Amino acid sequence: MPDVTRPPLPHDFQRPVPSFTVTSTDLTDGGVLPTAQVLDGGNTSPQLSWSGFPPETQSFAVACFDPDAPSGSGWWHWVVFDIPASVTSLPTGAGNGDFAGLPAGAVQARNDYGMKDFGGAAPPTGHGPHRYVFSVTAVGSEKLGLDEDASAAAIGATLGFKAVGRGTIMATYENK
Repeated sequence: MPDVTRPPLPHDFQRPVPSFTVTSTDLTDGGVLPTAQVLDGGNTSPQLSWSGFPPETQSFAVACFDPDAPSGSGWWHWVVFDIPASVTSLPTGAGNGDFAGLPAGAVQARNDYGMKDFGGAAPPTGHGPHRYVFSVTAVGSEKLGLDEDASAAAIGATLGFKAVGRGTIMATYENK
């Protein structure tokens, strides 16, 4: 059951799937988001690695979501999907506009900043700490059947149905 004192996390209402491990050399689960992942501090997507996903995985999707954004629907900072199942990590900066760190065939969709890349943390000053959930979803198909113009909400809903596993790592950031 979601914590009713805070907005739900992005997967709280999706069907349960097996979990697997997500790690990062750039951020610590439960820690403070480094300046490099802040919009005006570096705006760089973090390194992510994953392991222990289900054997039926055919592709992956990676996303960063802030459920605490004062938008009524959270804030999508990063959405990339159709990552081949043979890929089990993304380097630092993979989500930055030039796509240099993304594997062939991966699709980077528009975030809530309106850009097709990683958009760092930028909570309103004085709004308190925000949670940044980096999720890796194991998908039971090679392709989601969506393109780079699909909304983050449509991608999230599609992942909710096609997920065979999911791992997350979460950090917080506050703009005082």
